[in-house]
Amino acid sequence: MAYTTLISIILSHFLLLTTKTLAGKVPAIIVFGDSSVDSGNNNQISTVLKSNFEPYGRDFYDKKPTGRFCNGRIPPDFISEAFGLRPFVPAYLDPAFSISDFAEGVCFASAGTGYDNATSDVLEVIPLWKEVEYYKEYQKKLEAYAGKKKAKYIIKESLYLISIGTNDFLENYYSMQSQRSSQYTEDQFQDFLVQLAQNFVNQIYRMGARKISLTGVPPMGCLPLERATNYVGGNGDGCNEKYNNVAKHFNVMLSDLVERLNEELTGIRVVFADAYNLLLQMITKPSSYGFEVSSVACCGTGLFEMGFLCDKLSPLTCTDANKFVFWDAFHVTDKTNHIISDFLMEHVLDQFL
Repeated sequence: MAYTTLISIILSHFLLLTTKTLAGKVPAIIVFGDSSVDSGNNNQISTVLKSNFEPYGRDFYDKKPTGRFCNGRIPPDFISEAFGLRPFVPAYLDPAFSISDFAEGVCFASAGTGYDNATSDVLEVIPLWKEVEYYKEYQKKLEAYAGKKKAKYIIKESLYLISIGTNDFLENYYSMQSQRSSQYTEDQFQDFLVQLAQNFVNQIYRMGARKISLTGVPPMGCLPLERATNYVGGNGDGCNEKYNNVAKHFNVMLSDLVERLNEELTGIRVVFADAYNLLLQMITKPSSYGFEVSSVACCGTGLFEMGFLCDKLSPLTCTDANKFVFWDAFHVTDKTNHIISDFLMEHVLDQFL
Protein backbone atom coordinates (compact mmCIF):
# COMPACT_ATOMS: atom_id res chain seq x y z
CA MET A 1 0.00 0.00 0.00
CA ALA A 2 2.79 2.40 1.03
CA TYR A 3 4.81 1.43 -2.06
CA THR A 4 1.83 2.13 -4.32
CA THR A 5 1.33 5.51 -2.65
CA LEU A 6 5.03 6.34 -3.09
CA ILE A 7 4.88 5.47 -6.79
CA SER A 8 1.81 7.68 -7.19
CA ILE A 9 3.58 10.58 -5.49
CA ILE A 10 6.66 10.12 -7.70
CA LEU A 11 4.53 10.02 -10.83
CA SER A 12 2.59 13.09 -9.75
CA HIS A 13 5.83 14.98 -9.14
CA PHE A 14 7.16 13.85 -12.53
CA LEU A 15 4.06 15.08 -14.34
CA LEU A 16 4.16 18.36 -12.44
CA LEU A 17 7.84 18.91 -13.24
CA THR A 18 7.27 17.98 -16.88
CA THR A 19 4.47 20.53 -17.18
CA LYS A 20 6.54 23.23 -15.47
CA THR A 21 9.55 22.47 -17.66
CA LEU A 22 7.41 22.60 -20.78
CA ALA A 23 5.95 25.95 -19.88
CA GLY A 24 9.29 27.21 -18.60
CA LYS A 25 11.04 26.71 -21.93
CA VAL A 26 8.54 29.08 -23.49
CA PRO A 27 7.27 31.43 -20.76
CA ALA A 28 4.98 33.34 -23.11
CA ILE A 29 3.55 33.43 -26.63
CA ILE A 30 3.97 36.81 -28.37
CA VAL A 31 1.98 37.36 -31.55
CA PHE A 32 2.32 39.71 -34.53
CA GLY A 33 0.25 39.61 -37.69
CA ASP A 34 -3.19 39.87 -39.27
CA SER A 35 -6.69 38.38 -38.86
CA SER A 36 -5.32 34.83 -38.85
CA VAL A 37 -3.94 35.59 -35.37
CA ASP A 38 -5.75 38.75 -34.17
CA SER A 39 -7.50 37.98 -30.89
CA GLY A 40 -9.40 41.26 -30.70
CA ASN A 41 -7.18 44.32 -31.19
CA ASN A 42 -9.40 45.63 -33.98
CA ASN A 43 -12.23 45.95 -31.46
CA GLN A 44 -10.46 48.98 -30.03
CA ILE A 45 -9.76 50.92 -33.23
CA SER A 46 -11.91 52.76 -35.76
CA THR A 47 -12.27 50.30 -38.63
CA VAL A 48 -15.08 48.42 -40.33
CA LEU A 49 -13.06 45.19 -40.06
CA LYS A 50 -14.33 43.78 -36.79
CA SER A 51 -15.77 40.49 -35.58
CA ASN A 52 -16.85 41.24 -32.01
CA PHE A 53 -20.44 40.17 -32.60
CA GLU A 54 -22.41 36.96 -33.15
CA PRO A 55 -22.10 34.47 -34.73
CA TYR A 56 -18.32 34.98 -34.33
CA GLY A 57 -17.13 33.32 -31.15
CA ARG A 58 -20.18 31.10 -30.80
CA ASP A 59 -17.88 28.12 -30.03
CA PHE A 60 -15.39 30.14 -27.94
CA TYR A 61 -15.44 30.08 -24.13
CA ASP A 62 -18.82 31.30 -22.83
CA LYS A 63 -19.87 31.64 -26.49
CA LYS A 64 -18.20 35.05 -26.47
CA PRO A 65 -17.41 36.99 -29.68
CA THR A 66 -13.96 38.33 -28.81
CA GLY A 67 -12.87 39.83 -32.11
CA ARG A 68 -11.31 36.61 -33.36
CA PHE A 69 -12.31 35.97 -36.97
CA CYS A 70 -13.49 32.47 -36.16
CA ASN A 71 -16.28 30.57 -34.49
CA GLY A 72 -13.81 29.61 -31.75
CA ARG A 73 -10.09 29.68 -31.18
CA ILE A 74 -7.25 30.67 -33.51
CA PRO A 75 -3.75 29.09 -33.82
CA PRO A 76 -1.96 31.12 -31.09
CA ASP A 77 -4.59 29.94 -28.60
CA PHE A 78 -4.02 26.26 -29.39
CA ILE A 79 -0.24 26.71 -29.51
CA SER A 80 -0.22 28.49 -26.15
CA GLU A 81 -2.15 25.61 -24.61
CA ALA A 82 0.19 23.06 -26.22
CA PHE A 83 3.15 24.74 -24.51
CA GLY A 84 1.49 24.36 -21.13
CA LEU A 85 0.36 27.96 -20.98
CA ARG A 86 -3.11 29.52 -20.93
CA PRO A 87 -5.54 28.17 -23.60
CA PHE A 88 -5.86 31.58 -25.25
CA VAL A 89 -3.66 34.60 -25.99
CA PRO A 90 -5.30 37.95 -25.14
CA ALA A 91 -5.23 41.04 -27.35
CA TYR A 92 -2.92 43.80 -26.13
CA LEU A 93 -5.58 46.50 -26.59
CA ASP A 94 -8.31 44.55 -24.77
CA PRO A 95 -9.11 46.55 -21.60
CA ALA A 96 -10.22 43.36 -19.85
CA PHE A 97 -6.58 42.28 -19.55
CA SER A 98 -3.48 43.82 -17.96
CA ILE A 99 0.27 43.29 -17.89
CA SER A 100 -0.14 40.45 -15.40
CA ASP A 101 -2.04 38.59 -18.13
CA PHE A 102 0.26 39.69 -20.94
CA ALA A 103 3.33 38.37 -19.10
CA GLU A 104 2.21 34.88 -20.18
CA GLY A 105 1.13 35.79 -23.69
CA VAL A 106 0.11 38.81 -25.72
CA CYS A 107 -1.21 39.50 -29.20
CA PHE A 108 -0.40 42.67 -31.15
CA ALA A 109 -1.95 41.47 -34.42
CA SER A 110 -4.52 43.45 -36.38
CA ALA A 111 -6.96 41.99 -38.90
CA GLY A 112 -6.46 43.43 -42.37
CA THR A 113 -2.84 44.47 -41.95
CA GLY A 114 0.22 43.41 -43.94
CA TYR A 115 3.97 43.77 -44.28
CA ASP A 116 3.31 46.76 -46.53
CA ASN A 117 2.01 49.89 -44.79
CA ALA A 118 -0.24 50.49 -47.81
CA THR A 119 -2.11 47.29 -46.92
CA SER A 120 -3.11 48.53 -43.48
CA ASP A 121 -4.34 51.77 -45.05
CA VAL A 122 -7.01 49.93 -47.07
CA LEU A 123 -9.27 49.28 -44.09
CA GLU A 124 -7.58 51.66 -41.64
CA VAL A 125 -6.15 49.01 -39.34
CA ILE A 126 -2.98 48.79 -37.26
CA PRO A 127 0.16 48.77 -39.45
CA LEU A 128 3.01 46.44 -38.60
CA TRP A 129 5.23 49.30 -37.44
CA LYS A 130 2.56 50.22 -34.90
CA GLU A 131 2.42 46.63 -33.67
CA VAL A 132 6.15 47.01 -32.96
CA GLU A 133 5.49 50.27 -31.09
CA TYR A 134 2.98 48.44 -28.90
CA TYR A 135 5.62 45.75 -28.32
CA LYS A 136 8.10 48.41 -27.12
CA GLU A 137 5.45 49.73 -24.76
CA TYR A 138 4.78 46.18 -23.57
CA GLN A 139 8.46 45.67 -22.75
CA LYS A 140 8.48 48.72 -20.49
CA LYS A 141 5.31 47.59 -18.72
CA LEU A 142 6.72 44.07 -18.36
CA GLU A 143 9.91 45.35 -16.75
CA ALA A 144 7.94 47.49 -14.32
CA TYR A 145 5.71 44.52 -13.46
CA ALA A 146 8.15 41.60 -13.32
CA GLY A 147 11.48 43.28 -12.74
CA LYS A 148 14.35 43.76 -15.17
CA LYS A 149 15.82 40.26 -14.88
CA LYS A 150 12.51 38.37 -15.25
CA ALA A 151 11.34 40.64 -18.07
CA LYS A 152 14.57 40.06 -19.99
CA TYR A 153 14.10 36.30 -19.54
CA ILE A 154 10.50 36.42 -20.82
CA ILE A 155 11.46 38.51 -23.86
CA LYS A 156 14.34 36.22 -24.78
CA GLU A 157 12.71 32.84 -24.17
CA SER A 158 9.19 33.55 -25.45
CA LEU A 159 7.98 32.12 -28.74
CA TYR A 160 7.16 34.81 -31.30
CA LEU A 161 4.44 33.86 -33.76
CA ILE A 162 4.31 35.93 -36.96
CA SER A 163 1.43 35.34 -39.37
CA ILE A 164 0.98 37.96 -42.07
CA GLY A 165 1.12 38.46 -45.84
CA THR A 166 -2.15 37.32 -47.39
CA ASN A 167 -3.70 40.79 -47.22
CA ASP A 168 -0.70 42.27 -49.03
CA PHE A 169 -1.80 40.33 -52.08
CA LEU A 170 -5.59 40.12 -51.87
CA GLU A 171 -6.43 43.51 -50.31
CA ASN A 172 -3.54 45.43 -51.76
CA TYR A 173 -1.71 44.22 -54.88
CA TYR A 174 -4.65 42.49 -56.61
CA SER A 175 -7.30 45.04 -55.67
CA MET A 176 -8.76 47.30 -58.31
CA GLN A 177 -7.56 50.41 -56.45
CA SER A 178 -3.99 49.17 -56.05
CA GLN A 179 -1.09 51.45 -56.82
CA ARG A 180 1.42 48.72 -56.05
CA SER A 181 0.47 46.75 -59.17
CA SER A 182 1.53 49.71 -61.31
CA GLN A 183 4.73 50.17 -59.32
CA TYR A 184 5.87 46.53 -59.14
CA THR A 185 5.62 43.35 -61.15
CA GLU A 186 4.41 40.33 -59.13
CA ASP A 187 8.00 39.17 -58.62
CA GLN A 188 9.18 42.64 -57.62
CA PHE A 189 6.32 42.99 -55.14
CA GLN A 190 7.23 39.68 -53.54
CA ASP A 191 10.86 40.82 -53.28
CA PHE A 192 9.59 44.01 -51.66
CA LEU A 193 7.53 42.06 -49.10
CA VAL A 194 10.37 39.68 -48.25
CA GLN A 195 12.63 42.65 -47.59
CA LEU A 196 9.98 44.10 -45.28
CA ALA A 197 9.71 40.73 -43.51
CA GLN A 198 13.48 40.64 -43.05
CA ASN A 199 13.51 44.19 -41.69
CA PHE A 200 10.75 43.29 -39.24
CA VAL A 201 12.51 40.19 -37.90
CA ASN A 202 15.75 42.13 -37.58
CA GLN A 203 13.91 44.80 -35.62
CA ILE A 204 12.35 42.49 -33.04
CA TYR A 205 15.65 40.56 -32.85
CA ARG A 206 17.40 43.79 -31.79
CA MET A 207 14.67 44.17 -29.18
CA GLY A 208 15.41 40.74 -27.72
CA ALA A 209 13.37 38.16 -29.67
CA ARG A 210 15.22 34.88 -30.26
CA LYS A 211 12.62 32.15 -30.87
CA ILE A 212 10.56 33.04 -33.92
CA SER A 213 8.02 31.23 -36.09
CA LEU A 214 7.42 32.87 -39.45
CA THR A 215 4.19 31.64 -41.04
CA GLY A 216 3.72 31.25 -44.78
CA VAL A 217 0.62 32.31 -46.69
CA PRO A 218 -2.22 29.83 -47.35
CA PRO A 219 -3.56 28.63 -50.74
CA MET A 220 -5.26 32.00 -51.03
CA GLY A 221 -6.77 31.19 -54.40
CA CYS A 222 -8.96 28.61 -52.67
CA LEU A 223 -10.50 30.91 -50.09
CA PRO A 224 -14.28 30.90 -50.61
CA LEU A 225 -14.28 34.58 -51.57
CA GLU A 226 -11.68 34.02 -54.27
CA ARG A 227 -13.43 30.88 -55.52
CA ALA A 228 -16.70 32.82 -55.76
CA THR A 229 -15.15 35.65 -57.75
CA ASN A 230 -13.25 33.15 -59.92
CA TYR A 231 -16.68 31.65 -60.66
CA VAL A 232 -16.39 28.26 -62.29
CA GLY A 233 -19.71 26.56 -63.00
CA GLY A 234 -21.58 29.10 -60.89
CA ASN A 235 -20.91 27.31 -57.59
CA GLY A 236 -17.64 28.77 -56.36
CA ASP A 237 -15.74 25.50 -56.74
CA GLY A 238 -12.88 26.78 -58.87
CA CYS A 239 -9.72 27.88 -57.07
CA ASN A 240 -7.77 30.77 -58.53
CA GLU A 241 -4.59 28.91 -59.47
CA LYS A 242 -2.75 32.12 -60.28
CA TYR A 243 -3.10 33.23 -56.67
CA ASN A 244 -2.12 29.77 -55.42
CA ASN A 245 1.02 29.77 -57.55
CA VAL A 246 1.98 33.18 -56.19
CA ALA A 247 1.43 31.90 -52.66
CA LYS A 248 3.66 28.88 -53.26
CA HIS A 249 6.40 31.03 -54.77
CA PHE A 250 6.20 33.54 -51.94
CA ASN A 251 6.43 30.73 -49.38
CA VAL A 252 9.63 29.48 -51.00
CA MET A 253 11.03 32.99 -50.71
CA LEU A 254 10.05 33.16 -47.03
CA SER A 255 11.63 29.76 -46.41
CA ASP A 256 14.87 31.00 -47.98
CA LEU A 257 14.67 34.10 -45.80
CA VAL A 258 14.40 31.93 -42.69
CA GLU A 259 17.61 30.12 -43.67
CA ARG A 260 19.43 33.43 -44.16
CA LEU A 261 18.23 34.83 -40.85
CA ASN A 262 19.47 31.76 -38.98
CA GLU A 263 22.88 32.14 -40.62
CA GLU A 264 23.20 35.90 -40.13
CA LEU A 265 21.78 36.55 -36.66
CA THR A 266 23.67 35.19 -33.66
CA GLY A 267 21.65 33.21 -31.13
CA ILE A 268 18.41 33.30 -33.09
CA ARG A 269 16.25 30.35 -34.03
CA VAL A 270 13.70 31.05 -36.75
CA VAL A 271 11.44 28.34 -38.15
CA PHE A 272 9.18 28.45 -41.18
CA ALA A 273 5.62 27.44 -40.35
CA ASP A 274 4.17 26.25 -43.64
CA ALA A 275 0.66 24.81 -43.57
CA TYR A 276 -0.06 25.49 -47.27
CA ASN A 277 -0.18 21.83 -48.33
CA LEU A 278 -2.11 20.74 -45.23
CA LEU A 279 -4.85 23.31 -45.79
CA LEU A 280 -4.96 22.52 -49.50
CA GLN A 281 -5.48 18.84 -48.64
CA MET A 282 -8.32 19.76 -46.30
CA ILE A 283 -9.87 21.79 -49.11
CA THR A 284 -9.45 19.15 -51.82
CA LYS A 285 -10.10 16.07 -49.62
CA PRO A 286 -12.22 17.34 -46.73
CA SER A 287 -13.59 13.95 -45.73
CA SER A 288 -10.06 12.77 -44.91
CA TYR A 289 -10.04 15.27 -42.05
CA GLY A 290 -13.62 14.82 -40.90
CA PHE A 291 -15.11 17.70 -42.87
CA GLU A 292 -18.10 17.67 -45.19
CA VAL A 293 -17.80 21.06 -46.90
CA SER A 294 -14.77 22.99 -48.15
CA SER A 295 -15.97 24.93 -51.20
CA VAL A 296 -18.08 27.37 -49.19
CA ALA A 297 -17.97 28.69 -45.63
CA CYS A 298 -20.28 28.17 -42.68
CA CYS A 299 -21.51 31.75 -42.39
CA GLY A 300 -24.29 32.96 -44.68
CA THR A 301 -24.05 31.71 -48.25
CA GLY A 302 -20.41 30.90 -47.48
CA LEU A 303 -19.11 32.75 -50.53
CA PHE A 304 -18.86 36.45 -49.74
CA GLU A 305 -19.55 37.00 -46.03
CA MET A 306 -16.83 38.31 -43.71
CA GLY A 307 -16.91 40.77 -40.82
CA PHE A 308 -20.22 42.66 -40.68
CA LEU A 309 -21.56 40.65 -43.62
CA CYS A 310 -21.33 37.57 -41.40
CA ASP A 311 -24.03 38.29 -38.83
CA LYS A 312 -26.34 36.29 -36.59
CA LEU A 313 -29.41 37.26 -38.63
CA SER A 314 -28.38 35.21 -41.66
CA PRO A 315 -30.70 32.19 -41.90
CA LEU A 316 -28.17 30.36 -44.08
CA THR A 317 -25.37 30.10 -41.49
CA CYS A 318 -24.60 26.46 -40.73
CA THR A 319 -25.53 24.89 -37.41
CA ASP A 320 -22.34 22.79 -37.06
CA ALA A 321 -19.11 24.57 -37.97
CA ASN A 322 -17.11 21.37 -37.41
CA LYS A 323 -18.37 20.13 -40.77
CA PHE A 324 -16.78 23.10 -42.55
CA VAL A 325 -13.16 23.91 -43.36
CA PHE A 326 -14.01 27.63 -43.55
CA TRP A 327 -15.94 29.72 -41.05
CA ASP A 328 -16.41 32.81 -43.21
CA ALA A 329 -15.35 33.59 -46.78
CA PHE A 330 -11.80 34.39 -45.69
CA HIS A 331 -11.13 32.53 -42.43
CA VAL A 332 -11.11 28.90 -41.30
CA THR A 333 -13.06 27.28 -38.46
CA ASP A 334 -11.93 26.44 -34.95
CA LYS A 335 -11.57 22.80 -36.01
CA THR A 336 -9.35 23.69 -38.97
CA ASN A 337 -7.22 25.93 -36.75
CA HIS A 338 -6.86 23.08 -34.27
CA ILE A 339 -5.68 20.64 -36.95
CA ILE A 340 -3.20 23.16 -38.36
CA SER A 341 -1.87 24.03 -34.89
CA ASP A 342 -1.39 20.35 -33.99
CA PHE A 343 0.49 19.85 -37.27
CA LEU A 344 2.77 22.82 -36.59
CA MET A 345 3.42 21.67 -33.03
CA GLU A 346 4.42 18.21 -34.22
CA HIS A 347 6.49 19.16 -37.28
CA VAL A 348 7.77 22.71 -36.73
CA LEU A 349 7.41 24.07 -33.21
CA ASP A 350 8.44 20.84 -31.48
CA GLN A 351 12.06 22.02 -31.46
CA PHE A 352 11.09 24.69 -28.92
CA LEU A 353 9.68 22.12 -26.48
